[in-house]
Amino acid sequence: MLVNMKNMLRDAASNQQIVPGFNVFGYEDAKIVIEVAEELGAPALLMTNRDAAGFMDLKYYGALYKIMAQESTTQVCIHLDHGKSKEEVVKAIQAGYTSVMYDGSALPIEENIQHSKVIADICRACDVSLEVEVGCVSYNEPHLKVEERLTEVEDMEKMIEGVEVDGIAVAVGNVHKMQEQKAVIDFVRLKNIYDVSDVPLVIHGTTGIPDEQIIKMRQYGIGKMNVGTAVRMAFGHTLREFTIQNPNVFDRIELVQKPMEEMKKVIRDKYNLLGWS
Repeated sequence: MLVNMKNMLRDAASNQQIVPGFNVFGYEDAKIVIEVAEELGAPALLMTNRDAAGFMDLKYYGALYKIMAQESTTQVCIHLDHGKSKEEVVKAIQAGYTSVMYDGSALPIEENIQHSKVIADICRACDVSLEVEVGCVSYNEPHLKVEERLTEVEDMEKMIEGVEVDGIAVAVGNVHKMQEQKAVIDFVRLKNIYDVSDVPLVIHGTTGIPDEQIIKMRQYGIGKMNVGTAVRMAFGHTLREFTIQNPNVFDRIELVQKPMEEMKKVIRDKYNLLGWS
């Protein structure tokens, strides 16, 4: 069932559950996310990040994921992650995406709001849900020059008052692409943000957050947590190990079987951690 994420996030947050948004790169990982969601009676959120969008045109991802969503027995949302411009957002909508993120985090808050308003009007006209970012979540990669800027309550209030959105990504100590669980969440800041927001919050960089902190975060109105690195690590490590142990296996379908099994374990674990069992 193809849906946007508006009600998906609100329903989850109100039940102290969080929808995991998984970065997917094609059929194999999208299939696994939907399978686990169906088994748990949970929604599925398939996300295309900037790496994937740079590798293949959104229209191909959109065509594939749309069919998979329509044939699923659970709610499936197709989401563009970190769209940087109106043009990118429009391209995703035309490709069949039912949800988009506009990332204006590099801009001053007034400009971020101004651009978000324009995109919000487009999304509403197309029944597409919209996520924005207030503050700026940094990256655990030296070549990506993204300076962390923690979310300020005053800026949250300005965004909420200025634009109708369905989710707001916040920076509270979370970091993109961390491979180890070393993030330290600022729970005082998170609570202060939660206290002024009637919009579900979104957390990027979930792989780097310790499990006990994630469990605690469920009480603060978070509707979505993005998961990418943990799943990619499961795929990469398992594929590497399998090819070393089986140097004469060349069939692509056979090569991805074991990595898919390990990815499924990680995906199920993340669902369980976020309140789905």
